[in-house]
Amino acid sequence: MKPIGECQLYTFIDTAYLHGRLPAEVARQLCAGGSDVIQLRAKKESMEEVEALAEKILPVTRAAGVPLVINDHLAIAQRLGAEFLHLGQEDFFDAGLSHRSQLPAPGSQLGLSSHAPDQAQRAIAAGADYIAIGPVFATGTKPGRAPVGLDYVRWAAANISMPWFAIGGITLHNLGPVLDAGAKRICVVSAILNASDITAACREFKLRLGSK
Repeated sequence: MKPIGECQLYTFIDTAYLHGRLPAEVARQLCAGGSDVIQLRAKKESMEEVEALAEKILPVTRAAGVPLVINDHLAIAQRLGAEFLHLGQEDFFDAGLSHRSQLPAPGSQLGLSSHAPDQAQRAIAAGADYIAIGPVFATGTKPGRAPVGLDYVRWAAANISMPWFAIGGITLHNLGPVLDAGAKRICVVSAILNASDITAACREFKLRLGSK
C-alpha cells in the first residue's frame, strides 16, 4: 500500500452521509476515483455495527490497495487488522495518554486530530503517523466547532514536516485557497459523499491536487 506520506486524497465512508447506499459500494466508488485513504466514521452506531461495516469494507479497500482508517474504535482496528486508527484530541490526550506506546497492543498506524499549533506539536510528540489540521472551514461533520481558518494551514505548512491533512468543509470551490496556503493533502467528507457521482468527484479532487 502507498505510504501515508505519498497519499493526497483522504476520503470517508461516513454513515451520516450514506443516503441509503451500501458502504461496500461507496468504498468501491471511492477507490475507483483515486482515493488514497478511506476512513470509516460511524458516530451513532454501536461497536458491533461499526465492526460489521468494517468487515464489509475491508475486502474492497484491500483489493484496491487503499488503507482503511477506523475512527475512534481501537479494539475494532486491532481485531480486523485495519491499517490505521484515528483518534480525536479528547479520545487520546483527554483519556490520559501522552504517547502511542501507551495504547494497548498498538498495531495500526495512528492519526490524530488537531485544532491549533500546540495540539499539532503534542500529536507529533505522541508519535502520530499523520495529523489532521482543521476544521479549516465550518462543517456539518463537526457541528459547534469553530473553524480554524487558513492561518492554521499556513502554520502547518511552515512548521510540520510529517504528513498532515487539511480537513473541514473543503470543496472544489474553496480548494484553491487551501492549496495556496500550503496544503498538499486534504480530507474530504460531504463534498464527495453528497456528490451525484462519487467516483467523478474523487477524480476531480485528485486532478486539482495533482496540478499543484
